[in-house]
Amino acid sequence: MKVMNTVKPIIVISKCLTFDACRYNSQMIPDSFIEKMKNFVDFIPVCPEVSIHLGVPRKPIRLVLTNEKYQLVQPASGKDCTQDMEQFAHKWLGSLKEVDGFILKSRSPSCGIKDVRVYPAIDSKASIKKDIGFFGKKVMFLFPHLAQEDEGRMLNANIREHFLSQIFLQAQFRELQKQYSISRLIDFHARNKYLFMACNQSELSKMGRLVAHAKRLPQEQVLKSYQEHIQAMFCKLPRIATMINALLHCFGYVSDKLSSEERSYFLDLIQQYKGKLIPLSVLVSVMKSWIIRFKEPYLSDQTLFNPYPEALANMSDSGKNE
Repeated sequence: MKVMNTVKPIIVISKCLTFDACRYNSQMIPDSFIEKMKNFVDFIPVCPEVSIHLGVPRKPIRLVLTNEKYQLVQPASGKDCTQDMEQFAHKWLGSLKEVDGFILKSRSPSCGIKDVRVYPAIDSKASIKKDIGFFGKKVMFLFPHLAQEDEGRMLNANIREHFLSQIFLQAQFRELQKQYSISRLIDFHARNKYLFMACNQSELSKMGRLVAHAKRLPQEQVLKSYQEHIQAMFCKLPRIATMINALLHCFGYVSDKLSSEERSYFLDLIQQYKGKLIPLSVLVSVMKSWIIRFKEPYLSDQTLFNPYPEALANMSDSGKNE
């Protein structure tokens, strides 16, 4: 297999996740996978709460919803942090020159991207719903096309692999935007064909038509449209059916070189994967061995089989659902 020419993704991360003891209780959250990622990713750590001068340690803040208006408040002091946080998020996120994704602290009233408790009043003991933190909401508004996860969801193997595939693809696309040419776009599209097929066949078809007509379109329009298709493609986890479809297309490149027993073995593995009896990695490993064995030139360059550095592959899984 060819080694992917990896561009390091640039990822904004909540500073309390392995970078600094800046939580409200002066603690840092250890995370072995994020530690491993540091060798392959350029992180930009940020703590919005420290950045608006709440200090460490500090009394907790919370989301409050009154009269259909959200506020970020500190119950112990009665301080309203809403305007400070909005101004910081707008200025800081707006200053980012390059970024490929976000890993934010789960359930945080500032950073949380989901499941943040919302209270009806500053002194209420019970929450009334769950929503998005103030900083997290600004991230979603300004960067809807980029991967966004929290450290809790990253414990799920499928979500983690999807996130990694997206950020490394986005980093490659960011480099393509800097050095754009029709030939580079064609090469990028060709190398990612089966990864795209595994995610969304319909979007792949639209992207193919865009690339085919790229010579007749303005560069800015081509890149903007292509980015939108990437966003649509990665907005959901790949379905088992679409992954099987992509693998069977790849299988077609080597099937006539295999024995009948090998072909039957692979098709049986497909059925086991379809029934959720084995992980995707089993099928990918078998296919990679045949790609190496037969020196298949087109498949050896496909990112479906090497979407991110192999050292980041992690078979452990919390079992949590998405």
